[in-house]
Amino acid sequence: MINRVVLVGRMTRDPELRRTNSGAAVTSFTLALNRNYNSADGIQADYIPCVVWNRVAENVEKYCSKGSLVGVEGRLRSRNYDNAQGQKVYVVEVVCDSVQFLETRAARERAQQQPQVNQNDFYSGGEMKTVDLEKDFDNSFNSFDIMEDDIQF
Repeated sequence: MINRVVLVGRMTRDPELRRTNSGAAVTSFTLALNRNYNSADGIQADYIPCVVWNRVAENVEKYCSKGSLVGVEGRLRSRNYDNAQGQKVYVVEVVCDSVQFLETRAARERAQQQPQVNQNDFYSGGEMKTVDLEKDFDNSFNSFDIMEDDIQF
């Protein structure tokens, strides 16, 4: 059987680090994943609960926060328990084997402090100059001649 999940999304809240009775670290968080289509209400998202254990759990809690962009790889797990009212609660979550920090709190803060530069703007002789890449791009180096002997089949 195959049970693999790969997701990229933003954290909806700060990750919560807890410890088990034996001292193992466990962190839980929820990822928001935008859907590929918009509804009449606007952009829709799916909210996927995730859990991560041990050293990775400690790193997620330390370096990530609400809004952090992360990639997770893991497996789906379903479980159930009885809540305080005696009702059975069913949970489906991603148990993460790895979490990649694609954009952390510190990186987001640095990006907000730096001025945004358009990639078509170039510094030239003391002034900013906007270049039309499609118009000014010399495409002659992309052309080449193919001889019949060069074809392998």
